[in-house]
Amino acid sequence: MKRLTRLKLEKGQQSEANANSPQQSSSKKTSNLLIKNQDFIENTFKDAGDLQKRNFKIEDKKATLYYLSSLTDFKKVERMLGSAFDSQRSFNSMIEHAATFVPTNSQNKVIEGLLEGRSLLLIDGVEMIYLLDTGSIIKRDTSEPMNEKVVRGSHEGFVEDLGTNVHLLRRRISSRQLAIHYYKIGTDTNTSVCILYMKNIANPQLVQEITKRIESIEMDMTFSPGFIEEFIEDSTFSPFPQVLNTERPDRTMAAVMDGQVAIMIEGSPTCIITPITFFAFYQSPDDYNSRFYVGTFYRMIRILSFLIAILLPAIYIAVVGFHFEIIPNDLVLPVKSSVQQIPYPPIVEAIIMELTIELIREAGVRLPSPIGQTIGIVGGLVIGDAIVTAGLVSNVMIIVVALTAIAAFVVPSTEMNTSVRILRFPFMFAAATFGFFGISFTGMLLLIHLCKLESFGIPYFSPVAPFQWKDLKDTFLRMPVWLMNLKPTAYKPVKKKQQGYSRRWIKNE
Repeated sequence: MKRLTRLKLEKGQQSEANANSPQQSSSKKTSNLLIKNQDFIENTFKDAGDLQKRNFKIEDKKATLYYLSSLTDFKKVERMLGSAFDSQRSFNSMIEHAATFVPTNSQNKVIEGLLEGRSLLLIDGVEMIYLLDTGSIIKRDTSEPMNEKVVRGSHEGFVEDLGTNVHLLRRRISSRQLAIHYYKIGTDTNTSVCILYMKNIANPQLVQEITKRIESIEMDMTFSPGFIEEFIEDSTFSPFPQVLNTERPDRTMAAVMDGQVAIMIEGSPTCIITPITFFAFYQSPDDYNSRFYVGTFYRMIRILSFLIAILLPAIYIAVVGFHFEIIPNDLVLPVKSSVQQIPYPPIVEAIIMELTIELIREAGVRLPSPIGQTIGIVGGLVIGDAIVTAGLVSNVMIIVVALTAIAAFVVPSTEMNTSVRILRFPFMFAAATFGFFGISFTGMLLLIHLCKLESFGIPYFSPVAPFQWKDLKDTFLRMPVWLMNLKPTAYKPVKKKQQGYSRRWIKNE
């Protein structure tokens, strides 16, 4: 860069010597170049009240510094250029003193640099504009994600700064095979989006498809990862999420090493992992930090909770409304005495309680944490007792709704949790209309939809449909790590082998 600057200065001096014209004419010509650049910047940001301008000299040449005070750390400017702007300094010494000194003649890069917190240095007679890395960084410290807590393992979480998030992942994957690509989305916001994957593991066709979908996004702003999700997912009308959102760097690292692609967005602590399968939403980092049979047990409980959450209210409605004869004799009288005084059908009873639970949950989320927890506990107890005493809802219905709510919250993923809570209502209406036949028919439709659904060309219900028996080691079950030698075949990784035989130190095994 020193050589480039020296050559430009020598070229300018030679042109002055060969012109055989008065010095004033040459000075006027170079001043016009500086004025032209100044006019471009000031006209582009004429309505920006935080645009600051400082004039000084470098080696008897006029220079101007532009920066946005709301985005720039002025102490960095002082460290790079010196505290006295009117003093004559060597241009080469300034380059040596500067941490980042990037020349450019692109108007778009000049605008983007200024909006990113960089300072613009204009020098009389120099065609290039120099970008100085003087951005002010305001970010919170890393902490454990509130929605993805674990008992054992890492307690770090992503933050709203994209550079910090990439650093957290890069620190965990110290490999030259880790590919990182940046994109700009939003014609007005210019939000930075980053995709990360392993070049030697991720399928090139998958990476190409994800890149194509991201580059095709045309919008004026990106508010949250939810915007990106709806633009790139295969079936936007499906009730099931087709990408996995996580705030955990360790979970992101594991996904990238399996051949998946991570998408990070500036201003959001959430990382999008794609493609994904249905059963990945029921896996937790705790499964791999405990004994394999413990992880298997809790993983099966989570999958069972999915069935309980969508079917239990519907089964209650079908039994009370259509199939009362299947209740055991010892339970007939208690159940009958509980429901016979209710003045409306079971479907109305169930909807009242389900909506009440959703209202309490929403109130608990929106209120401050201490008050929200109090509202959830007190509201549930008081409303539940009062509504049973008034004879509006049966005792059995209270038990069913409570078990359903608990089962729904067992799901580790917030997105899948929401989908499960919504899916119970179609089953309830089907049960109220046709009993068990309605439940069976709705269940068949749901199963067909799961088998048909895809995430970036990857079967969503894999390894069940299509059946991949090798992947069952880490789906319903969590087999010992030393037995999982291959990567999941659903993501079609280029490198299929995950590990070698690491227990050869045991003679008889």
